[in-house]
Amino acid sequence: MFRNHPALVVIVSLLLAAGQLRAADQPLSKVKIAKDGRSFETETEPEPGRPFVPFGVNYYRPGTGWAPQVWKQFDAEATRKDFARMKEMGINCVRVFLSYGSFYTDPGVLKSEGVEKFDQFLSLAEKAGIYVHPAGLDHWEGPPNWRPVAVADQPTLQFTEQFWKLFAARYRGRHVIFAYDLKNEPTIDWQTEIIPPQWNVWLEKKYTSIEKLAAAWGATNQLEFGKIPVPPPKNALRDRQLLDFQSFREYLADEWTRRQVAAIKSADPEALVTVGFLQTSVPSHFWGSIADYAGFRPERQAKFLDFLEIHFYPLARGAYEYKSEDDELANLAYLESIVREVARVGKPVVLAEFGWYGGAEKPKFDKGKHPVGTEEQQAKYLRRVVETSAGFVVGWLNWGFYDHPDATDCSELTGLLRVDGTPKAWGRTFQQLSARYAGTRIAPATIGARPALDWDACLTSSESTRQFRDQYLKDLLADKPRWK
Repeated sequence: MFRNHPALVVIVSLLLAAGQLRAADQPLSKVKIAKDGRSFETETEPEPGRPFVPFGVNYYRPGTGWAPQVWKQFDAEATRKDFARMKEMGINCVRVFLSYGSFYTDPGVLKSEGVEKFDQFLSLAEKAGIYVHPAGLDHWEGPPNWRPVAVADQPTLQFTEQFWKLFAARYRGRHVIFAYDLKNEPTIDWQTEIIPPQWNVWLEKKYTSIEKLAAAWGATNQLEFGKIPVPPPKNALRDRQLLDFQSFREYLADEWTRRQVAAIKSADPEALVTVGFLQTSVPSHFWGSIADYAGFRPERQAKFLDFLEIHFYPLARGAYEYKSEDDELANLAYLESIVREVARVGKPVVLAEFGWYGGAEKPKFDKGKHPVGTEEQQAKYLRRVVETSAGFVVGWLNWGFYDHPDATDCSELTGLLRVDGTPKAWGRTFQQLSARYAGTRIAPATIGARPALDWDACLTSSESTRQFRDQYLKDLLADKPRWK
């Protein structure tokens, strides 16, 4: 297949030398956290101790509906061909979404048709030499047979613990599974009917008396445990009540993560576990209000997780439109501010979703209101995303392998391949980057002065996030050796 493609021959040779390709009859090595604590390496034969850089995609096929649906329309032969194509392009890891509809509609029962398809998926991936990164239950293919379903819902959390015990036990020892991602972009809602009762319990446990609570908040009105409302998400710099509520949301997120990790580890102690954090888990930018903060604070979550994952899309000045170098640099500064903060906790970090649109006359994203982007612009920007984040993160997973014609968001055009399977400029660039990083131990990033993120200010004031981003961009632009 490579005979008529000289560039592919070179890339495949590099990957073979780096240990990223292997003979079809060789088993995959188990991946573990490296001794440096901030990267990955293989633990078992055939290549123990080799640096491992997750470089891959989030996987779903075009023409199967939107949002991503993999299992209801699972096609083993198409998947096999996709894996073979991925391997040509230097992909070594695929993140794939588990769904309630296909795997877990009733508490305590794995759906046989779902796990049988997942068994096939793992076998196909293993034969291709590609690791699988399952992301936990979501609504892609339908909800479960219970309500409500929310991160802060205690029955759902209990049912999910049961799911992970069953699922992790079934796949214990399967080295083809890189790691479990508890859920795609979880958030703690600001206000639903299940939040106020838990908020009041948390307040009473923290303060023990109304008098102490009133003193901390400087409250002049009458307060009563059990009847304290959720504060409105309005800017109030360093307001104690808002900070308490943000801390309460972080507590719920911590408990959600802690319990699921414990469930997985009880069934498979050696499994790696992470969470796919939404980028607003770092409060350097909100799209609407302080309620956009996800509640999953990296430095708190890190004690439960083996490594951290973060997602990023270029929304620093609205949706990035390839109009100017200034806008691109503003988004790269925004990116760096996020991955730097996540990496600060000292564990490996993977940029588990990134990508952007480009290359069609009338994208459906935002109802076509953005100007046309070219494939070359897309490739240039995304190369800079990888290069900017390298050293803060030690792995990358592009959002999508193919473009997706049914999507109404940026997924329409984020793929490495067009819908017909032909490679885009970004696909070719991705292949080059994969060859560059394959089998390497990525050194920590070295940068000049940057502002510290004031969490208390940013969690209570959107203006504080703007000031932080403005200063971060100024410092980044002054860092001439890095940005010449």
